[in-house]
Amino acid sequence: MPGPCFDHLVRMSTPLGVYEHARGDQPRRTHGFCLDDVGRVLGVCAREPEPSAEVVRLASISLEYAMGAAERDGRFRNRRTDSGVWSDRPGLGDHWGRAVWGLGQAVASTWCDATTRSVALAALHRAARQRSPWRRTMAYAAVGAADALAAVPGDRALVGLLLAAGTALDGSARTRGMERWPEARLAYANALVPEAHLAIGAALEDPAQVRRGLAQLEWLVALQTPRGHLSPVPARGWAPGEPLPAPDQQPIEVIALAEAAARAEAITGDRSWGEVVTLAAEWFLGRNDLGVPLYDPATGGGCDGLLSTGVNPNQGAESTLAALATLQLAGRTARVRA
Repeated sequence: MPGPCFDHLVRMSTPLGVYEHARGDQPRRTHGFCLDDVGRVLGVCAREPEPSAEVVRLASISLEYAMGAAERDGRFRNRRTDSGVWSDRPGLGDHWGRAVWGLGQAVASTWCDATTRSVALAALHRAARQRSPWRRTMAYAAVGAADALAAVPGDRALVGLLLAAGTALDGSARTRGMERWPEARLAYANALVPEAHLAIGAALEDPAQVRRGLAQLEWLVALQTPRGHLSPVPARGWAPGEPLPAPDQQPIEVIALAEAAARAEAITGDRSWGEVVTLAAEWFLGRNDLGVPLYDPATGGGCDGLLSTGVNPNQGAESTLAALATLQLAGRTARVRA
């Protein structure tokens, strides 16, 4: 199993941030930057166990981006042009949740210095005043807050955000065949929902949240591994009665499953969850429905999706970060077992 290579991510970056999109392996500069991806960069770099100088630099750039995007009231801007001009209004979309996730990893980082952790925690406290109306956004925020809380036990702002997220995650829109799921159909980054339940349950010592997260995750894994390898639901979502496997399969679904499974193993000690992390890593390396790799271990580039006819060759930031984070988790699982 290869480890994460950050070369492509470095090539996609400038002192202003990481470019959102790529054509092939080249950044599409006219599309600029977004906090959606920069928050991920901060989190993935902050939890790298032995970061290179380039990884440390990427984390610093990303934290600076997040601080520049942050408003006093805890909302965040998302988009920035190639010239560094903010091009949207502050809001509470997924970029807010992913910023909280990345800041949470920085607070919990084993290598970030005290000043960096303090700055990240201050931004988290401002963000924790807000509540997003969207389930997955609150799930991203919950995972980040839970990881930060492990570094600053008893922090009231983070506990309050976790309690609010626990309520936001619940739902009653059951569909036959999806009784464990809080929505009428699967959407995107689906395993993020059970991961948030697990994170909240572990952080607040709430066994019911943990049980809910494990039940949802067990169902998702069974649904997406019918032939012994990972076959994630397509980008358009899925509901019972719709065909599987189906294109377009995207890396965001795979990393969400890897993150949730890694957390489940850490909480329960059940090594079968580590095997799910391995399946996720293998999906990027070619053990998928088409038998083709979506990750280049020589450059660290991750392809944007698995189509019906092959891979989408574009290596954007989201897909590359999904591959790097999945390999990061697979390596951590292997180290724990060694």
